[in-house]
Amino acid sequence: LPDLLMIKCRPPLGQMSSVVAPAKQANNMAPKEVELILVKEQNGVQFTNSTLVSPGQTHPSGEERETWGKKIDFLLSVIGFAVDLANVWRFPYLCYKNGGGAFLVPYLFFMVIAGMPLFYMELALGQYNREGAAGVWKICPIFKGVGFTVILISLYVGFYYNVIISWALFYLFSSFTGDLPWVHCNNTWNSPNCSELWTFNTTLNDTHRSTPAAEYFERGLLHLQDSEGIDDLGLPRWQLTSCLAVVIVVLYFSLWKGVKTSGKVVWITATMPYVVLTVLLLRGVTLPGAIDGIKAYLSVDFLRLCEAQVWIEAATQICFSLGVGFGVLIAFSSYNKFSNNCYRDAIITSSINSLTSFFSGFVIFSFLGYMSQKHNVALEEVATDGPGLVFIIYPEAIATLPGSSVWAVIFFIMLLTLGIDSAMGGMESVITGLIDEFKFLHKHRELFTLFIVVSTFLVSLFCVTNGGIYVFTLLDHFAAGTSILFGVLIEAIGIAWFYGVDRFSDDIQEMIGHRPGLYWRLCWKFVSPCFLLFMVVVSFATFNPPNYGTYVFPMWANMIGWCIAISSMTMVPLYAIYKFCTLPGRFCDKVGYAITPETEHHLVESGEVRQFTLRHWLVV
Repeated sequence: LPDLLMIKCRPPLGQMSSVVAPAKQANNMAPKEVELILVKEQNGVQFTNSTLVSPGQTHPSGEERETWGKKIDFLLSVIGFAVDLANVWRFPYLCYKNGGGAFLVPYLFFMVIAGMPLFYMELALGQYNREGAAGVWKICPIFKGVGFTVILISLYVGFYYNVIISWALFYLFSSFTGDLPWVHCNNTWNSPNCSELWTFNTTLNDTHRSTPAAEYFERGLLHLQDSEGIDDLGLPRWQLTSCLAVVIVVLYFSLWKGVKTSGKVVWITATMPYVVLTVLLLRGVTLPGAIDGIKAYLSVDFLRLCEAQVWIEAATQICFSLGVGFGVLIAFSSYNKFSNNCYRDAIITSSINSLTSFFSGFVIFSFLGYMSQKHNVALEEVATDGPGLVFIIYPEAIATLPGSSVWAVIFFIMLLTLGIDSAMGGMESVITGLIDEFKFLHKHRELFTLFIVVSTFLVSLFCVTNGGIYVFTLLDHFAAGTSILFGVLIEAIGIAWFYGVDRFSDDIQEMIGHRPGLYWRLCWKFVSPCFLLFMVVVSFATFNPPNYGTYVFPMWANMIGWCIAISSMTMVPLYAIYKFCTLPGRFCDKVGYAITPETEHHLVESGEVRQFTLRHWLVV
């Protein structure tokens, strides 16, 4: 009988196979894999047959790699991750505070020169290398530490982000009643300062008055009255712990089987917010005063563009709203087909994210205008951002409407879906990044996913104690601020300068059939790194210690916060030192191995290191 040997290989770009050379495609589209069948007959005559087959979905190491069930699963996952609670509680307020429509000028400017290029870069990086945030750095091994940086940041964010979702779940359960609990002052948690006559940050007879909605959030939900500060946390409260446990269970069963399950969950979690936002807008514009609120949201004051703070806040919003630097985009795109058009995906998803932020402003300010007119106060007295907007101001506005319980249920379902898919993205970044780095975990994904979500739950318990809001504030302030900007900066430098923007462009051409234009290459090499360096400097220069209301954190708490921030950033130099020390050869050889893709380490031995030539650093 003849011996049958089947060999599958994908020749490296620019190299011919030593066995068979496939004809070069005229349109230079994504390469086809070569399937070589070698048949050895008994008489010694050998026959070879080669065929071109479509690209397989195998991991670079040769292992099978899971892919998205449908293209729309990937798009919805990316949109669901990027569109989160900040789109509702942050962007509209920034737009109103910084010149209304004029704020869109710096926002769109930074979106074009930094947001979209970095978004595109991460999608292409993950799709080409088909690994998580750490594994992709086989293209430049000394930078692998930045992969661990973004994985660690995503893990830190999970410690407190899930708590916000549990708050929304708590409010949702509380909304299934005929009389919403944040309407009156006759509840057990209310203080003598509670006043149903609407006041906001004002004093009457030197006594601070608070609204029923504010007291429900701070005293009914958080139980701040039972804590004197971060050094007096108390035990986890069973109500919030139960809500947090539900969130963790939902996350686990959304992630445990990989993108084949999470890709189906986002069909609900990524689309529901748009349905609810539309319903709320249709209701909001019919309220008295809504038009005044929308006019204030869109009012254009171009003189504000002369203020540096407006540009800084626009740049900051771009950095955090797209979700670049968390490793999520790399993880999601690593499950794409090799020839997927990641360029089109980057344009579509980043544009939808910004449009959602802008659209949500109409919803928010229609209700804020209504509140302003109803209580006869200036709009700036009701306009706020952060948790106070969605857990105090907006619920109070909803409570005044006919059928308030129904509107409350709808609103908090929206908050849940906004939060769940973003939390799923963060967890997927951690899981994919570590599984791809430590191969033995591939066979135990369900157990490893369980370990990650349970670990996150245990740490999150600190945030559901009586003083949990102080732990939450500390994590929110330090976990993903300066450190995420630093991580993206190192990532951009590693790809555009050390790996090479020309080589990166070749990779993209191999996938989608055409090279990125000069504009994208200039942004990757010069504009985006300069922008990120500026943002890191500004972040340090404008740093303010965290506070919650009038509570000022003690020095030791700030030190812990800085330790959290620095712990992720130090992964970059620590891994670089470790890698350099473990590489063989003389100093120059070590440097060559450290900055050369692992697939080209054989070139270092012959002294052919691209990075040692001037052309590598000058080419765009």
